[in-house]
Amino acid sequence: MRLLITGISGFIGGSVGRYAAQIGHDVLGTGRANDGGDEWPGLYTRVVGPEDLATVIQEFRPDVLVNAAGTASVGASVQEPLNDFHGSVQTCADVLDAVRRSDSRPLVVIPSSAAVYGNPVSLPVAEDAVPQPISPYGFHKAACELLAREYAQCFALNVLVCRFFSVFGSAQRRLLVWELYQQLAGPEQIAWLSGTGEETRDFIYIDDLADALLQLIEKFEQTKRNYLVVNVASGVETSVLHLAETLRDLVGRGKEIHCRGQQRRNDPLRWRADISLLESLLPSWRSRELKDGLSACATAWGQANR
Repeated sequence: MRLLITGISGFIGGSVGRYAAQIGHDVLGTGRANDGGDEWPGLYTRVVGPEDLATVIQEFRPDVLVNAAGTASVGASVQEPLNDFHGSVQTCADVLDAVRRSDSRPLVVIPSSAAVYGNPVSLPVAEDAVPQPISPYGFHKAACELLAREYAQCFALNVLVCRFFSVFGSAQRRLLVWELYQQLAGPEQIAWLSGTGEETRDFIYIDDLADALLQLIEKFEQTKRNYLVVNVASGVETSVLHLAETLRDLVGRGKEIHCRGQQRRNDPLRWRADISLLESLLPSWRSRELKDGLSACATAWGQANR
């Protein structure tokens, strides 16, 4: 399979691209930098604007385009919502229109987010729940989904929207798991959580996400649709405090974990995905236990520190 991945220098794009290349797919990464970075094993081409991307699509003729370019921070979207709009919605529009103008019809994969659900009325939350985002990041992901549906309906593009829940992995040097590891592996005797610790998330390890994504791509044609939305998650609800305690045990230091009790209004209280659709499409797919994913991260980060 020939995959074109935009935003290859990012966590999702780079991780999915490396995973796909390792199992034998032809992968071309794009980005604004001059190269794909030291860890990128595949082909790379610099793309500055949608005209460049349309040319790359025409020349590479991908079977699949994964649009992994975009923003990835709720907090940053609150601080600079217009920047998040340009980085998320405008980028998505540019990619979709580049496909339209290329006269090629690869399957377009749009990575979306559980942030479109906001605080769900009930859990687990399924794909047919009404989106009710509570952050600029969530609103912009919902706008990207609407754009994707527009291009599927009006221009006959084939589009797979994957709503990722709380993704983590060793290449992710930011957000909750990484920040917790830094505290637990550091010299301080107390690791702090900003919230109450009772907030819950649906965590999924990046390799499990990549595996599910590639299998969904292969199954897409069998769905007989040209626009499909799928939750990609473990289907397990885990408290942030439990995650912190599990990671502490893996790091091997008996530190105390304290909670500051701060609740940011743009962060949801609880998440758990209904993965019935994912399981029906991929009956043999399973995500690994949270502890196993955290162990892989702790091992990789510990080796890097040494």
